Amino acid sequence: MLTRRHIRTKVMQSIYAYNQSKKDQIGVEEKFLNKSIHEMYDLFILNLDLIIQVKNQAKKYYELSQKKHLATPQDKAPNLKFVENQLIHQLENCDQLQLLIEDRKLRNWKDDPEIPRNIWDELFKSELYKSYLEDEFQSYKEDKDFVIQFYKKVLAPNDSLYEYYEDHKLTWLDDFPIVNTSIIKFLKHIKKEEEISIPTLFKNFEDKKFAGELFKKTVLNYNELLADTDGKTPGWEKDRIAEIDQVLICMALAEFKKFPSIPVKVTINEYLEIAKEYSTPKSSYFINGVLDKIAKDYKENDKLNKVGRGLM
Repeated sequence: MLTRRHIRTKVMQSIYAYNQSKKDQIGVEEKFLNKSIHEMYDLFILNLDLIIQVKNQAKKYYELSQKKHLATPQDKAPNLKFVENQLIHQLENCDQLQLLIEDRKLRNWKDDPEIPRNIWDELFKSELYKSYLEDEFQSYKEDKDFVIQFYKKVLAPNDSLYEYYEDHKLTWLDDFPIVNTSIIKFLKHIKKEEEISIPTLFKNFEDKKFAGELFKKTVLNYNELLADTDGKTPGWEKDRIAEIDQVLICMALAEFKKFPSIPVKVTINEYLEIAKEYSTPKSSYFINGVLDKIAKDYKENDKLNKVGRGLM
């Protein structure tokens, strides 16, 4: 589920929090980083389950409509296209997903059914839903495209869901964009003829190890790495550089010096993309200039620790 960019983003958030706390408790913050990464996986599972629970709310709505005392012909024979959505049916019948929900004790939508109910109410009133029902022909592709659009345009931006996550775990607000991107990517890759396989939190052991090592190697060498920016930020004093930019630059420099297998270009590109998302509008240009200068300086002074061809 997590890409290296996602991992870097989580590490950035933890280093920023560590710097702001002014407490020399690396072990505590490292544990918090690990905990918040695993809780982000809970959020991924919860949002997949939420798609199913919204469908279940739709099913209840139509069942009650059929039992109305003065039911209309439309109430008696409702359009159940969403209730019978083939992609959602696959998710609902995915044993792996149900086991993850049970094992991680994610009872949120059973304990707080008003969230899926609110999202169903919003979906039901939307033009997206009306347009979906208008076409009587039901194909797997159409069902899949609808679920993706429903997730993007209705579920993810829902105010009640946002407030719910804010009340339950503050870190989830920062994780929400990452999780949403991961879910859209996951949904797009589901195929009709294949059994759904829920992605693991980390792709492999190396990615899991990378998170902790990047955090420690940046924090433990932070002042030394920051000192390497002297003379590389013309017109900018250190105290005028945005705190997030400082963190991103130091993380990139840690990768230059402490992670031999990661190419310099990959490191620079990753932190430029993170800066565009989390820092000021001009940060990516500023960071690019600083990292380019320091990479050349490291190479000239034999400080660039890289092995293998093409890693510069």
